[in-house]
Amino acid sequence: MKVQLIGHDEKYALEQSLLTLFPDERPVYGTIEPADTRWAIVRMCEESGSVRFTTELGYDGKNAENSYTYPLSGTDYEREGQRRHALGLSFFGAARKVLGISPAWGSLTGVRPTKVAMSLLREGGKAYAERELANTYFVTPERIRLAMESADAGIKAAAALEPNDISLYVGIPFCPTRCAYCSFVAQSVEKSFALVEPYLDALCDEAVSAGQLVRDLGLNVKSFYMGGGTPTTLTAPQMDRLLTALEKNFDFGGLAELTIEAGRPDTIDPEKLSVLRAHNTTRVSINPQTMEDNVLAAIGRRHKADDIRRAMEQVRAAGFPHVNMDLIAGLPEDTAEGFARSLDEVVAMGADNITVHTLSLKKGSRIMLEGSRIPSAEEVSAMLDYANPTLRKHGFAPYYLYRQKYMSGSFENVGWTKPGAEGLYNIYIMEELHSILSLGAGGSTKMVGVQDISRAFNAKYPKEYIERPEKWRANLNAFAAFYCNMMTQE
Repeated sequence: MKVQLIGHDEKYALEQSLLTLFPDERPVYGTIEPADTRWAIVRMCEESGSVRFTTELGYDGKNAENSYTYPLSGTDYEREGQRRHALGLSFFGAARKVLGISPAWGSLTGVRPTKVAMSLLREGGKAYAERELANTYFVTPERIRLAMESADAGIKAAAALEPNDISLYVGIPFCPTRCAYCSFVAQSVEKSFALVEPYLDALCDEAVSAGQLVRDLGLNVKSFYMGGGTPTTLTAPQMDRLLTALEKNFDFGGLAELTIEAGRPDTIDPEKLSVLRAHNTTRVSINPQTMEDNVLAAIGRRHKADDIRRAMEQVRAAGFPHVNMDLIAGLPEDTAEGFARSLDEVVAMGADNITVHTLSLKKGSRIMLEGSRIPSAEEVSAMLDYANPTLRKHGFAPYYLYRQKYMSGSFENVGWTKPGAEGLYNIYIMEELHSILSLGAGGSTKMVGVQDISRAFNAKYPKEYIERPEKWRANLNAFAAFYCNMMTQE
């Protein structure tokens, strides 16, 4: 689609709206010509107290125009967000007139729709928030309910935090094999076995420096999450070594939870689970993604559904307080009936925390590179329409949600929990309630202040992380500077 921006350069917000409403279109910036059949002109006019966006849209002979005015207030960071909201609502209104349809999340295009719900709740209460989501943002009733319940969980989690609380993330970027849908920084152990030990050496070095920094700043680690990759790709002695090093360098006495992803059943055995229990792990995450053998084969898993059943029996026998299981709606070769069977079995297995993801068609995944057949948006919608009432019937409620680019049907990922089994780390990171200090390759440290949010990124790949310790040292220095500056402002 040809796009002309007048009076601004808000390309990011424009592209988010375009991708949601016209998923097959990509922007080409320039001056609109009479011969253009798919085009948009987006104008901005800003005065001292407000910003106004006007979108003129042409699509295969249909034309529409829509304007939206939004008040500006607060910090520069907040005002930038307000401009993007206004642009999104302006573009959405024009697109809605042209297309005659509205996606489930209406004009909300961001990763965190719950943040909008939380803001509206604080501004005017439940009735006001629901009315605004319906009438201003055009969100469907079911998605409003999801957003409101997740926002309520976020508000409760925020109320229990202290100003010096942070979370700790440790990344293990290794997996037994690479799944077809994956675009994460994760390497197959088959191809990178020799990197595991030197990676642990480097990670333990970073833990020493990071632990000292956290103590010097007077911070408290509220939650700890080890993800990947697949952390349980490590052997039992390797996992014991890493957890011992972390306990030595960080005070885990104030932890509300300790979560470790044991995502692949072909990496789980009683010895590893015994190590995790010995280090006071409160939750393990087993991620079958599906219980259909043909779908497991299609996504590149080398195990069967029976291996997931075996792993879950071992986890239950080990006595972990909480177990999370993940499913993905929209995987290659899956059907609405197959997804329903998978969900029913996962519920029956006894997990008290279930995350239902929607397949995100990431550019770096094998699915995209190989052009695999995937279920349609209508089939994915049917899968999610089954998940929602089924999980509610079994005592689950949504507690966090987020969206991603290139998602099938522009839907969402939702974490469902039974009472008391919430994964607090998920809430903290999604709602940006406090800082997340990330260690390891691909780690993204998020520094959350009163008025701004900053990020620092570790080296992306294991080999680079091992060979360039100066990168994580610089990130720790940035973390220290952020907190020192914040303390000075107070």
